[in-house]
This record gives sequence, structure tokens and C-alpha cells, in this order.
Amino acid sequence: MRGNFMWRIGCAFLFMVVLVIGLFALLSWLIGTVVGSTGAFVPVLLIGLFVLLVLALAGRAFRRAAAPVGDLIEASGRVEAGDFSTRVEEVGPREVRGLARAFNAMSARLEETERQRSSALADVSHELRTPLTVIQGNIEAMLDGVYPADAEHLGPLLDEIRLMERLIEDLRTLSLVEANALVLHREPTDLGALLHDVTVAFRSRAEQGGVRLAVEVAGDLSPVDVDPARIREVLANLVTNAIRHTPRDGSVDMTAVTATGVVEVVVRDTGSGMTPEQLARVFDRFYRAADSPGSGLGLPIAHDLVQAHGGEMTATSEVGRGTAVRFTLPIAADPVRTAVFE
Repeated sequence: MRGNFMWRIGCAFLFMVVLVIGLFALLSWLIGTVVGSTGAFVPVLLIGLFVLLVLALAGRAFRRAAAPVGDLIEASGRVEAGDFSTRVEEVGPREVRGLARAFNAMSARLEETERQRSSALADVSHELRTPLTVIQGNIEAMLDGVYPADAEHLGPLLDEIRLMERLIEDLRTLSLVEANALVLHREPTDLGALLHDVTVAFRSRAEQGGVRLAVEVAGDLSPVDVDPARIREVLANLVTNAIRHTPRDGSVDMTAVTATGVVEVVVRDTGSGMTPEQLARVFDRFYRAADSPGSGLGLPIAHDLVQAHGGEMTATSEVGRGTAVRFTLPIAADPVRTAVFE
């Protein structure tokens, strides 16, 4: 691709040279005709020197602009083939240098995204294989008569199945969002009741970790126009993440208040917090800190689901002082309807 581009640029420059020489010859003939061959020598010579200078400068400008563009064309072909480590030298005119800088940033981002995707898929595969191994081992032990098939031995297997179900559902939701095929069954919903239900569902898990889980809902909280199942999924992801990163004797608090045209929900914890670098990428798919368990899908999925409802989600955090995740949802104004995420 680069060779073809440079060949076309060379042909264009050659055409320009021939055109300029032709014009110079025509101009020389006209001057000679008007003033005579003797008087035309000096102006023709000066015009010829000027033409040579113009051609030299044009050739230099063509070369400075064409070579970096040719490098970009060749590099884009390598990126298309899957080599995201490709970089180009930032040389040439200012506009070309800006284009090269943008290309390098794009390829670096693609390389990092691919690395995270591969790492996350490996982590998801590992997390699926671990409960499968536990389930298989225990069932084989029951069949061999090593363990009895009672509640004490079947209960942990049910927990492992629920873990697998959550991982599979996360991957399914992500695929629906990426395919623009996520259907939302909206209806006016009492968000306060939904927050209390989530609190009850996660209270035992919080108590096991020594974490206080509380909810505070404003008395004048307006109904919201949402898909209750999807918003429950959002809250479950946020609460799970908050409990996971909050040490014993810490707390996770959920609040909900009515604002202008929306309801604002805040999930705040007193956990380990995040660095500015981690906070900047907290909603990136497949991204997770080195010491963070999970697949790195929970917060990105929650973010996408809130956006699908027409709301916004943001996060603030400070190392050692915890994290607060805020999101908004539209107040219900229409009757029950079904909307498609696009």
C-alpha cells in the first residue's frame, strides 16, 4: 500500500514538473516573439531560475508530506491485520505529525484493550472452571459414597452454581449491549422499595464480612421510569463491589433523593478506594485492578444499563477513604411501555 501511494505521488509530481516546464517553454517563446531573441535572454533566464527554485521547494514539500503519509498507510494495514503494536514516527508537517500522534494513541489503545480482553477472558474461563471443578468433584464423591447427598454437601454446590449463573448472565448482558439488542421493559417503579429489597438480599453477605449495610430514602422520592429487573442488577453490582472492597467494621450506605427531573442514587463505601489512574478506567470493560477479583464486567455493565435508561453514572474515590458511585434515573411520567436500547 505504501509503495502504490508513493508511486502515485511521484507520478503527480512528475506531471507537475512537465506542466511547469511546458508553461516555461511557452512563456519563453512568447517573450522571444515579442521582444526578440536577444532581449529575451535575461528575463527568460530569471524565469527559468525561478521555476527551478519552485520545483526544488515543491519537491522537498512533496517528500516531507508524502513519506510520513506513506508510513501511516503502511502502518494502518498492519493494524488492520491485527498488529496493534504498530507505531509511526511523528515527522513531517504539523498536520501530518498530529495525524501520526492520533494514530499512535489509537493503536496503543487498541493494544491495551486487546490485552485486557484476553486477560479478562482468561479470568472468566478460570472462574467458570473453578466452580465446575468443585461441583464435579463433589458429585463424583457423592456417587462413590464418600459424601452423603444431604443439605450440608449440596448447599455449597448450589452456591457454586449461582456464581456460574452470575458470570454467564454478565457475559450475556454485555453481548446484548454490544449488539444493541438489550430490551428494557420500563414501568413506573418505587425505587425506595427496590433499594430496601437489595439491602435485605445482601445483608447476610455484609454481616459475614463485618460490614454495616444501610439504606436511606427520601420521603418524597418520585417513582422512576425503569426496568426493575435491570436496575436491581445495577444495584446488585454496585453493592457487591462495595462490600468486596470494604474491610471489616466498615460500612456501605445507599441513599436516594429526588432532583430536577431525575432521582439520584449514591452507593458509598468506606473501603480501600482507588488511585486516580484506576478511577479514570473504572467503567472500562474488562478492566480491573491487579488485586481485584472478578471479571471486570460488573461496573461497566451497571454503567451501560444506567445509560440505557437515559441516566448517568459517575464515581469518586480516594485511596484509603472509600468510593462513591452516583447514578441518575428519569422520573416516571408516561404509562408503562417497552423501550429498546439503541
